[in-house]
Amino acid sequence: MRLPTYVTFDCYGTLVDFAIERETLQLLGARADALPMDNFLRAFEALRFQAILEPYRPYREVLRQTLGEAMAQFGLAYQDEDGEALVAAVPTFGPFPDVPSALTRLRQRCKLAIISNTDDDLIAGNLERIGVPFDHVITAEQARAYKPSPVIFDHVLRTLGCAKEDVLHVAQGFEYDIMPTHPLGWNRVWINRDGKVGNSAYGPYHELPDLSGLPGLLGL
Repeated sequence: MRLPTYVTFDCYGTLVDFAIERETLQLLGARADALPMDNFLRAFEALRFQAILEPYRPYREVLRQTLGEAMAQFGLAYQDEDGEALVAAVPTFGPFPDVPSALTRLRQRCKLAIISNTDDDLIAGNLERIGVPFDHVITAEQARAYKPSPVIFDHVLRTLGCAKEDVLHVAQGFEYDIMPTHPLGWNRVWINRDGKVGNSAYGPYHELPDLSGLPGLLGL
């Protein structure tokens, strides 16, 4: 694979362990005991995805609203402190173990950037925990749009000042990242941490189980 000028990364789920399910269970506490948890968490995830397809609003609002909607679907009363606790947890999420060393190797030859469905102040804590500097951190707040919208990917190229051929995008979110960049002609690596089944209709793309093999894929 040709060495790109920029390697761009999804953040949550790719670089950072987005422990949203764990934090949701923790904040619900005993209220979750009677819930069919798998169904609840799937509903919460679906609501979050639907919310980012709608007109832009801050990610903290997306989290608050969709948590309340999921709880209402399952007969739980939402309280303001539930949403605040979930929002406050996001900046505390740290990187997967394979991430810092892989990023450090990549930085020797490539520029690094993040493309994330988040707010600037929320991702700041995650970046601190990753501990490796990025040349650009591009958020939905800056683009006023969320992945999978092409708006944010167009914003990325304008911000980086380069063409799509100069970028390799690395992400775990198939629906958020791999699918929407297919018609845009981006080069991509799917980080399939959960062993999911891909879809060759959105290829070609490379697939890795984590970030540790990415430097080798690029010949580093």
